[in-house]
Amino acid sequence: MSQRGAGGRGRASRGRAIQKQTSSTHQQEQQQLPHAQASTSIGTVRKPGQPAIQSSTGRGVIQRVGEKGDSAAIAQIGRGLEKLSIQPTAGGSGDAGAGASAGAGTSTGTGNGTLTIVASGRGAARGKRILPADIFVTKPNHIENKKGTSGIHKTITVNYFKLLKLTNWALCQYHVDFSPEEDRTIVRKALLKVHQKNIGAYIFDGTVMYTSRRLSDRMVFTSTRQSDEQHITITVRLVADVLVGDAHFIQFFNIIMRKCYEGLNLKLVGRNYFDPGSKIVLPEHKLELWPGYLSSIRQHERDILMCVEISNKIMRLETLGDILNNLYREDSSRFRENFCNTVIGTIVLTDYNNNTYRIEDVDFSATPSNSFPLRNGESITYIDYYKKKYDIQIRNRKHPMLVTRSRTRDRQAGEGDRVYLVPELCRTTGLTDSMRENYKLMSSLAVETRLQPGKRIEKLLRFNNRLLGERAIVQELSEWNLQLDDKLLQIPARQLLNEKIYFGGDIFANTEQGDWTRAMMNKKCVISPRLKEWVFVISERDRSLEQGFISTLLKVSAGIQFQMDKPKSEYIRDDRPGTYNERLEQILSRYVPQLIFCAVSNNRSDRYSAIKKKCCIDRPVPSQVCLTRTMTHRNIKSIATKIAIQMSCKLGGAPWYVDIPMEGLMIIGFDVCHDTTAKNKDFGATVATLNRRMTQYFSAVNAHETGEELSSDLSDNICKSVQAYYALNKTLPGRIVIYRDGVGEGQVPLVMDREVVQIKKKLDGLYGDPDKYKMAFIIVTKRLNTRFFENNDNPEPGTVVDDIITSPIKYDFFIVSQKVRQGTVTPTAYSVIYDTLGMDPDKIQRLTYKLTHMYYNCSNTVRVPAPCHYAHKLAFLVSKFIHRAPDTQLQNTLYFL
Repeated sequence: MSQRGAGGRGRASRGRAIQKQTSSTHQQEQQQLPHAQASTSIGTVRKPGQPAIQSSTGRGVIQRVGEKGDSAAIAQIGRGLEKLSIQPTAGGSGDAGAGASAGAGTSTGTGNGTLTIVASGRGAARGKRILPADIFVTKPNHIENKKGTSGIHKTITVNYFKLLKLTNWALCQYHVDFSPEEDRTIVRKALLKVHQKNIGAYIFDGTVMYTSRRLSDRMVFTSTRQSDEQHITITVRLVADVLVGDAHFIQFFNIIMRKCYEGLNLKLVGRNYFDPGSKIVLPEHKLELWPGYLSSIRQHERDILMCVEISNKIMRLETLGDILNNLYREDSSRFRENFCNTVIGTIVLTDYNNNTYRIEDVDFSATPSNSFPLRNGESITYIDYYKKKYDIQIRNRKHPMLVTRSRTRDRQAGEGDRVYLVPELCRTTGLTDSMRENYKLMSSLAVETRLQPGKRIEKLLRFNNRLLGERAIVQELSEWNLQLDDKLLQIPARQLLNEKIYFGGDIFANTEQGDWTRAMMNKKCVISPRLKEWVFVISERDRSLEQGFISTLLKVSAGIQFQMDKPKSEYIRDDRPGTYNERLEQILSRYVPQLIFCAVSNNRSDRYSAIKKKCCIDRPVPSQVCLTRTMTHRNIKSIATKIAIQMSCKLGGAPWYVDIPMEGLMIIGFDVCHDTTAKNKDFGATVATLNRRMTQYFSAVNAHETGEELSSDLSDNICKSVQAYYALNKTLPGRIVIYRDGVGEGQVPLVMDREVVQIKKKLDGLYGDPDKYKMAFIIVTKRLNTRFFENNDNPEPGTVVDDIITSPIKYDFFIVSQKVRQGTVTPTAYSVIYDTLGMDPDKIQRLTYKLTHMYYNCSNTVRVPAPCHYAHKLAFLVSKFIHRAPDTQLQNTLYFL
């Protein structure tokens, strides 16, 4: 492994004369550093040849358009536009030519180069072809119209700006060859740059060039490489017109926007742009807040739209060197262990180059006084390197070095696996768990980050005005015949009708803004088990709180007709994790009560983990954990009612339901969480409804390696869910709807081609006949940059959007299901990638919204369908606290609430 410093990124030449052969120590060092030279590539042409995936009735396909003149296919799939947006990368900002086009027939040379026109523009028009592209279509074939109809029609505003293309706009791709061969991208760019006036505005990655004006089919330029006076022949050949919406097309737009960001003097930190000049300093918390912008340009239903979201980067003022010194002062005997536990896995920023890194390890055998080799064979210490390169004086020469992995492109270039960083030059980003538990800190951050809709709109328009008011940016766009709209986009939406909440005895209440807290008071539960034997565990110190709380709990339980007998009390000397573990073992080894109730003094995660491990794995029994301060809260009656409902649900009870008039329907939710103790381990949780009212559940959890396919575990657990349904109803479900959370956009093909196929295969075997059941598979996405506004406020729960900002190759829609009073609401996106149900889009949307009312931990709607939220709750419990699959004795109750 090489030991290398993390340097800055080189930039491509901006039209200056080519320098002499790069042989100086400085230039060799630049080439050797892991992040010294980064050219901007917007992709290469993907060769056709892989067979298209055959489609069945319910699923989409990978469709390759452009081969053999498939214009009809393009029209049928909404021009086959894939939503693929690249993330900006640092460096290589000199990619686009700045000169105006001289036209295809211009033969004048510029600088030290000459131009020969070989083919005319007319010939180019005749010979053009469409660039083949992999279009992953997830819209099922039978869906012709994905728009719903029910509800009240209205107009809302979204955080999108329309990108206006001027007349005769096209994106053309050219291949560029150099003879004799020139391997260095930076030199290739400079050689071509000489002819920018003949080419016009262009983007060039070293091999492929893009222009928005059609040039000749073939052009030949001559440039002189000044390092050795070698004449270089540059041949530019037309490859294709790039389809609107093709990956290259979308990447092109994002590169243009990256250049616009640089024109605003925004800084690239990691993958996003921020404005350190407008930073907000919170000195009492040793934090800085850097405002920034997240944007992506994609082809939507009819237009190319730019989505812009306000973001913030939380920067710590203290360096990792400061943290190391503090830990040494606190406990010099364990500072190494404590430092590793604190920094490994964190993301740090190096101010000298605005790069971010994930810390993988700490090397205590290395210090800044160590040397590392330059490419020219010389060695230099980290101290001297940073002084020479950045004029930074490293103060502590005895600190250990931080280890991070080099980037893929650097390893491919023959660099080593590891990059060494100096602690005092690194600042951590984000918040620690202890910071998140600091109410004062979080309140201070919320004031700056939790923007109300009106304020967010104001900032979005101010950002747009900055773009439109910067002459260089307007010039950049005009050279590409582009113009950015000056106003936020307004789109049609629908407001679904409020749902009725049904309680025991079929008494119902109307929801108001997705909330029924008042309506549920003293309403009978739909299913009310009796709690006869349960144990109340509390420390001797807090036993004075016991009687008052239990009395209130029994009283409110009677109000909802949840029969609860008095518990058996167990007192412990203290509430340390080990004490709880010992006492619970003593209790549960004698007999198994219906439920264990543990009162704890604070929310220490190790104590909670000890309780849940004992009650979920070692001695399976439903458990309830409650803070002692909650037991004396001024709103104790309302809180006790919610606790009673939780306890009832953990025994199989259900407080309410919504009417879903569909027989034989099973809803399944699935989500994944990363294990907090094992870096490469994830837990996937499946939760399924078992009855018509969606009030009884089955659950299962499986561990798997990060990146490992989930198809086998998921399909097996879905079959177990179907079998549990049969055990309760003596019939198999005729319709199955799966809501799959935890899917990144790049994972959709894998989910579709592996998970859906495996589920179908297993269910076909279970049912014996694929025609005996119908199924839909819906991907749920919560992390979105999309925001909705209505009259400078948040839209009401039940707002549905299924046009304009949706994708032409997806069966997708957005729903706002929650009422948000602080900040701006984020809708949830749904994409149906498989569907044989035969339900129209309106019913799918209404079913989805109904299910957001069925999460029993709160008396209001949630962001996703309840089974999906339950799956997240279960996966989170296992991955954060117990790290093993719970005992199957608990699988028929909501024990994880």
